[in-house]
Amino acid sequence: MAEPQIVLTVLMGVLLVIVAGWLTRLEDWRSYTPLGTGGGYGEATGHEEKPGGLTRWLTTVDHKDIGILYAVYGTLAFAWGGLAALLIRLELISPSMDVLSSIGGATFYNALMTTHGITMLFLFAAPMIAAFANFAVPLLIDADDMAFPRINAIAFWILPFATVLIWAGFFTKPFLEGVGPAAISWTMYTPLSVVAENPGVDVFLLGFHLSGISTTMAGINFIATIVAERGDDVSWANLDIFSWTILTQGALILFAFPLLGAAVIMLLLDRNFGTVFFAPEGGGAMLWQHLFWFFGHPEVYILVLPPMGLVSLILPKFAGRKLFGFKFIVYSTLAIGVLSFGVWAHHMFTTGLDPRLRGSFMAVSLAIAIPSAVKVFNWITTMWNGKLRMTAPMLFMIGFVQNFILGGVTGVFLAAVPFDLVMQDTYYVVGHFHFIVYGAIGFALFGASYYFFPMMTGRMYQKRFAHWHFWTALFGSNITFIAMLILGYGGMPRRYATYLPRFTDWHVVATIGALLITISTIFWVWNMVQSWREGPRVEDGDPWNLKEVGQFTYDWQWFEQKQQTMLADGGEDQDDD
Repeated sequence: MAEPQIVLTVLMGVLLVIVAGWLTRLEDWRSYTPLGTGGGYGEATGHEEKPGGLTRWLTTVDHKDIGILYAVYGTLAFAWGGLAALLIRLELISPSMDVLSSIGGATFYNALMTTHGITMLFLFAAPMIAAFANFAVPLLIDADDMAFPRINAIAFWILPFATVLIWAGFFTKPFLEGVGPAAISWTMYTPLSVVAENPGVDVFLLGFHLSGISTTMAGINFIATIVAERGDDVSWANLDIFSWTILTQGALILFAFPLLGAAVIMLLLDRNFGTVFFAPEGGGAMLWQHLFWFFGHPEVYILVLPPMGLVSLILPKFAGRKLFGFKFIVYSTLAIGVLSFGVWAHHMFTTGLDPRLRGSFMAVSLAIAIPSAVKVFNWITTMWNGKLRMTAPMLFMIGFVQNFILGGVTGVFLAAVPFDLVMQDTYYVVGHFHFIVYGAIGFALFGASYYFFPMMTGRMYQKRFAHWHFWTALFGSNITFIAMLILGYGGMPRRYATYLPRFTDWHVVATIGALLITISTIFWVWNMVQSWREGPRVEDGDPWNLKEVGQFTYDWQWFEQKQQTMLADGGEDQDDD
């Protein structure tokens, strides 16, 4: 089996070299310059007009276009990950293997679980964050573009190739015997990930590694942009809170992702060349857990800090008040970034760690809840006695706060060694994690999609569908994840395709909630697509009336200038709206 794996690995390496060569040969990427708030960059390098049609999207280096590309890509990935989750939940309606029995059974279930976790974390959440960061951060800091526009484009275009490799096993299985989807879980624990006799695992790992390279390139670019490309009027003292969180995220990426890349390369070497990094005679399975979780827990904050920044940016605008305790939210962001590298072993409390080590990691894991609580109290205080406007963005920001409290409190319990020893590897952990990843991160991203929609498309979304989206997502997520917490209290282990009949009722409840989440996602996708195509055009440069609350930031100033320019040039015929 080793020989085909080596051949496949070499072929994948050749593919990566071809991709890199193709990207570097696109010399005309700077043939036009995006219109920024300033003029220096454009005057130095570009032309006034963008190419049209598909050429524009394939060759663009405009941060706004790349932000839209990230958003479209993230939506497609969300559909794939959501479909996998729905199939998992439908299988779990009954205790025995039913729905998936004819298409692979438990192995296919494990493959769905693997692709769901990797897709939602690395191919949906991270790219959607990059979408809003690409579009908004240069505008918020009054920069002309990203510091390295071409690297920005390369970082995006690596992702589709990485995604093809990560998902490839699902499409090769019918045609190539023995080459199927990776079924090693999203944590890729050894020894299973080493001994699995499936070349599809190697393809999956190469794609995963490639996505990490993309994320690292993007993180470096955001650091350089925020540090070096700020406008003259944007100092560290008045830098917006979203840019602070993106800057912190970039620093975390810089320290965490190279380690993950090294661990994945070691895993590939163990699988294909007989090295013993994770073999019992070498570092053993525990080495992988330490390496993975040293990356893995900072990754949680890599994903949650920017949504916290979006909440801190958007919520005050619809509360009619400035963000309460701005400096403390900045300090808490930096504190979370530092502390996140000292908590990884709380994922390993049941592995036989020295009790003294467990105690120290428990202390830091409890301590990291303090800066998170600071943010929550500041958000609530911002809303206190404010003039709340319950727009779709505001509803999702409030939903973020509610779900984050539930996810955070359940996480504090898991940080305590005695509680974790009982609840580790149960559905309690699944419920806690999903309250954060979907209930908090997802809600912030949905809210941001409505908030930035007029700026990104020049049109307004359908408000009725947006409210339906919120309420079905809120009820669906809480029904599903609270049912998971209850299953965990009952002793239901996670990652099992079958279970004891006594857990059936709460699995049915969780699946009903998952169906509500599916319906809510259909509302969102329909709203985004239809409104982009046929929604009423935004004629006012201040669609959210931010001037009235004194929060008309640089990004909306740019949009207002763009609207005025369109009107001066004649714009488009708006009678059909």
